[in-house]
Amino acid sequence: MDFIYLDKRIAVCVKPAGVLSTDEPGGMPSLVRQALGDPEACVRTVHRLDRVAGGLMVFARSARAASELSRQMRQGEFEKEYLAVVRGRPVPEAGRMEDLLRRDRAERKTYVTDVPDRDTRLAALEYRVLDSREGMSLVSVRLLTGRTHQIRCQFASRGTPLAGDRKYGDGEDCPLGLWSHKIRFMHPETGEKMEFMQEMPDIYPFTPLKPDE
Repeated sequence: MDFIYLDKRIAVCVKPAGVLSTDEPGGMPSLVRQALGDPEACVRTVHRLDRVAGGLMVFARSARAASELSRQMRQGEFEKEYLAVVRGRPVPEAGRMEDLLRRDRAERKTYVTDVPDRDTRLAALEYRVLDSREGMSLVSVRLLTGRTHQIRCQFASRGTPLAGDRKYGDGEDCPLGLWSHKIRFMHPETGEKMEFMQEMPDIYPFTPLKPDE
């Protein structure tokens, strides 16, 4: 387990792609407890990251810390930024995506819809193209809402699916081009502003778009 920051109230670490973020056997809380050497430790998931995605996550180490971090989530005080590798080049190169999303639980897939009903929820994000090479673009994404598969669904609906995202239309068998790059929040006990950043991994599909040294 790669801890970026650790104290008595929170644990900030890097979730590997392929690992669940929720508290079940093999999930991140279980791995954090194992790394702490305490199988009974309080480790609570306060935000999620798709199983196939990797990058920064913060876990609460007490019920009170979990409650405060969850409040920050609800009130938009917890900021999450991602790096996404998409096919093609989004147009315009910077802007805001806002859609109604419908989650099909049977298919375990999210769709953009123009029909509002009790099963649809508003989803919004801001994005900016950082670079384009070899038919792909590296995009910085700031989530304004936290819907399931939101980034993947919204980009795919505009003809720029994430690299490696076969569920949403990309045909290449490679790791998903989505990385939790930066998180900002207030420490749940001290109120101190916390910011953490983790560069994207040195693997395809990220490598063709990594900044030159």
